[in-house]
Amino acid sequence: MVCGAHAQSGLNLPWNQPAGWSRGDVDGIDVISLPLPYSNRDGLLRRGWTFAWFALRSLRLALTESYDVAFATSTPLTAALPGLAARWLRGKPFVFEVRDLWPELPRALGVRNPLLLGAMSFLEWAAYRGADACIGLSPGIVVGIQRRSPPGRQVTLIPNGCDLDLFHPRRRAPLALPGITTGDFVAGFTGAHGPANGLDALLDVARELRRRGDTRVKLAFIGDGKEKDRLKALATADGLTNCLFFDPVPKQQLGAITASLDCGLMVLKNVPAFYDGTSPNKFFDYAAAGIPIVNNYPGWLAAMIKQAGAGVVVPPGEPAAFADALQALAADPERCRRAGVAARTLAEQRFARGDLSAQFVDVLQGVAQKLS
Repeated sequence: MVCGAHAQSGLNLPWNQPAGWSRGDVDGIDVISLPLPYSNRDGLLRRGWTFAWFALRSLRLALTESYDVAFATSTPLTAALPGLAARWLRGKPFVFEVRDLWPELPRALGVRNPLLLGAMSFLEWAAYRGADACIGLSPGIVVGIQRRSPPGRQVTLIPNGCDLDLFHPRRRAPLALPGITTGDFVAGFTGAHGPANGLDALLDVARELRRRGDTRVKLAFIGDGKEKDRLKALATADGLTNCLFFDPVPKQQLGAITASLDCGLMVLKNVPAFYDGTSPNKFFDYAAAGIPIVNNYPGWLAAMIKQAGAGVVVPPGEPAAFADALQALAADPERCRRAGVAARTLAEQRFARGDLSAQFVDVLQGVAQKLS
């Protein structure tokens, strides 16, 4: 496994200066960590440099290391380059997992540079055609891959999975977070605070709750990203004391915090490309934790929440409807309990990580056997 300089890689080794990376065993996995830190706060140029340099460094490893199947996962789209090199130059089977559709999502979020979009489009086309099989994390991603792939290309839907042990209702306990008191109804957003998340919508909800005189419902923002400082400043300037901001926490700690929330907030910018083209981790964490989910955009996950009775779906851009949903849940503990049970059942039946891992292994083994 090749990754960047990520705190969750499990490696706590000094950099090997001659090799230019850190390498060690993590739970039986040979992990190579490249000294390339990445943050959601990084600007476009910084991100582009990190993505490109990671791809080039990984390409060298793809051409020299011993392995059976090359697997690459996006984003970024440039992660496909080492896999394509392995396929074309070494004849290795290549499986490409697509976590976001590029350039569709960057274009939808306002990227207008024709050269950049053109390069993304070409690399997307090359990756889908060069891979022996593709995995898409959502129905919309699968359709997008199929649209640009040659006939007969294997494309499998395997969404993100639920960690049913780490995020579990039994970990629920009183929230020991500053600003939260007994009797508060805490609606939490856990994850990146980036432009795509559209978290200004939650500030609008907070304003609506304040207008109604509701002091019980609190919105907890847990995580980091380039928008966080701006959001905190806005909340402070507007006197939104019902908005509480917390630093990101390790996954182990986050599991207990998530299970202790009264509901989880699924919020994205109102971009049609997101409706069926995303598979946010937070949805699966909320479901596994057995808490109601409040979602503010249409699509495959919204339909699933409605069908399972696992929460509430509100229209995008309507803070009053969002506030209505939160207040209704806060006033009805039994409804919250039922929605939480439904969410946990959905996690166990549809998104158990063990079941999805077996599907994933089937794809890898099938490709390896077909080309052996």
